[in-house]
Amino acid sequence: MNKVKKMKMIDEFRSFIARGNVLDLAVGVIIGAAFQSLVTSLTDNIISPILGCFTEVDFSDYTLKIGTLTLRYGAFLTDVINFIIMAFIVFLIVKFMNKLFMKKEIESEEKVEVVVPKDIQLLEEIRDLLKENMEKVEKK
Repeated sequence: MNKVKKMKMIDEFRSFIARGNVLDLAVGVIIGAAFQSLVTSLTDNIISPILGCFTEVDFSDYTLKIGTLTLRYGAFLTDVINFIIMAFIVFLIVKFMNKLFMKKEIESEEKVEVVVPKDIQLLEEIRDLLKENMEKVEKK
């Protein structure tokens, strides 16, 4: 690569990184990773023991041995539970945010007064008068 192409690529990379969406995505990934560890802790330390009281078995102990192969399907079940919990929590967050934004939109719509310019008002009056005249002509 020549020097001009390298500089162009560096400039493109800077503009890409400087976009707000990329920074928002990075923050989202970091928060998502932290949130995942929180949900995993919830599942491993609270939900699995509670379910273990009813089934008297820890899911993570479920394994299937086929020769030298060991399938840990209990760990998979725990991951499925983690996914369902995380998906449900994300659903609740999205639902809450939608309600919050819809409420703000309704409040802002109520506060906004529509001001119709005078020329538009005049055109509407002319339209209404023409409509009345046409109705009178049709009745005759």
